Amino acid sequence: MAGDMKVLNALDTAKTQWYHFTAIIIAGMGFFTDAYDLFCISLVTKLLGRIYYHVDGSPKPGSLPPNVSAAVNGVAFCGTLAGQLFFGWLGDKMGRKKVYGMTLMLMCLCSVASGLSFGREPKTVLATLCFFRFWLGFGIGGDYPLSATIMSEYANKKTRGAFIAAVFAMQGFGILAGGIFAIIMSAAFQASFKAPAYEVDALGSTVPQADYVWRIILMVGAVPALLTYYWRMKMPETARYTALVAKNVQQATADMEKVMHVDIGAEQKEPAVSATTTVKSSNEFGLFTKQFVSRHGLHLLGTTSTWFLLDIAYYSQNLFQKDIFSAIGWIPAAKTMNAVEEVYKIARAQTLIALCSTVPGYWFTVFLIDRIGRFTIQLLGFAMMTVFMFALAIPYNHWTHPGNHIGFVVLYSLTFFFANFGPNATTFVVPAEIFPARLRSTCHGISAASGKLGAMVGAFGFLYLAQPQDKTKADAGYPAGIGVRNSLIVLGVVNLLGTFFTFLVPESKGKSLEEMSRENEDSTEAGAEVETHPSNNRTVPV
Repeated sequence: MAGDMKVLNALDTAKTQWYHFTAIIIAGMGFFTDAYDLFCISLVTKLLGRIYYHVDGSPKPGSLPPNVSAAVNGVAFCGTLAGQLFFGWLGDKMGRKKVYGMTLMLMCLCSVASGLSFGREPKTVLATLCFFRFWLGFGIGGDYPLSATIMSEYANKKTRGAFIAAVFAMQGFGILAGGIFAIIMSAAFQASFKAPAYEVDALGSTVPQADYVWRIILMVGAVPALLTYYWRMKMPETARYTALVAKNVQQATADMEKVMHVDIGAEQKEPAVSATTTVKSSNEFGLFTKQFVSRHGLHLLGTTSTWFLLDIAYYSQNLFQKDIFSAIGWIPAAKTMNAVEEVYKIARAQTLIALCSTVPGYWFTVFLIDRIGRFTIQLLGFAMMTVFMFALAIPYNHWTHPGNHIGFVVLYSLTFFFANFGPNATTFVVPAEIFPARLRSTCHGISAASGKLGAMVGAFGFLYLAQPQDKTKADAGYPAGIGVRNSLIVLGVVNLLGTFFTFLVPESKGKSLEEMSRENEDSTEAGAEVETHPSNNRTVPV
């Protein structure tokens, strides 16, 4: 291997060390915060409805009108999509580390600001909330491509999949933390400020102090992010960015020697500076070039389409959750509870789901991804999700009868276990491994943004689709849809398509990043790898 590749080779073959775990924690805490922030809104939307949309004399507690509800829940998705594209591109232009601090500060500031509101009118409170949730999402969006890219560029090739998946798996803990914190807060308020159920005293069931509950829950999202800010700032730029994109091999070597506590020693110290002028080969192609399309076009189509299809299925789950919880009796009818009690019950149900199906799935992926590979996990995940969706849809009437709910919940939990031990994790891992260093963060951002587009389709398209076909039975403010059973069939087909598109994605298990992106090929595109090319003494691989 060329002397200056020593630093990358050292990273690829490094034994798992302490710096790997600090990188997982630093990048993972970003994801922990992302999940907490995106998820906690679903715990408090019912409460917002009770506080700001109370109708005197109504038999049911106030709830957010459909358009307001869609805005509150969906505005962060829009921000995330924009952030993924923007920060993904910026991460390749300015370097991962510089941009990483920006996204974190944005998340901290907007978490705090989303709990403050200007004015007391429902309109102004919710408009402020939506404004800051958008920018919160923008920061969260930046975290996706940057966390994945930083982790993949720091990791060794043997356990790289597990490390990137571990960063993503912190989402599970973020969701759990959101649920647990909401349980603690609502229990504390419930104990301090007693209130009757809605049907007993409509006005009295929502105590004035309930307004603090949702604000505190949203604002606490800033804490985990702030805790890791210092460490994010101390982390050196990744060696692959410094060596392959910034073309400063000497700096990359020095940085990694500090981090890994070893002496790598780059053989050529001088040419590193002139490398920019000496090697400007045909491998310098940009994103919108024929060469990119011929080399990585299908890969990008594979990563974007699978993430898009997965998120349609994954985010549609929110629709069925509330029905399932009510059906099994985990959440009683709204009018039998007071406002804070309802937050407690919802948080408890969501935490149980996270504990039983969400978190275990992520960690199955972490432990198995480098043993059985990304492709197998993704294919198996999509295939099982297809099977379970059809198993829920075809005998749907059977599941609606009392006494059959437990079966429905088991199948439903298995669907999301296989989403997390499957495409939900692999669609995050693979784009960080298969593209060239100078486009890695951008391509991951594009793939992730495509996923968020799917999330919007899943969360909102199905809100309308899943409405009963008979308009009189549809929820207030919604048109008639195709019904839950047909929606489940559509989701089954979506998962089936995901299974097919998985075949476009290459397997990256056990290969170095340069091998996957073909950056270590000769500039003539001879197709031979550096290892089998002893005569290849280029100063800097491009």
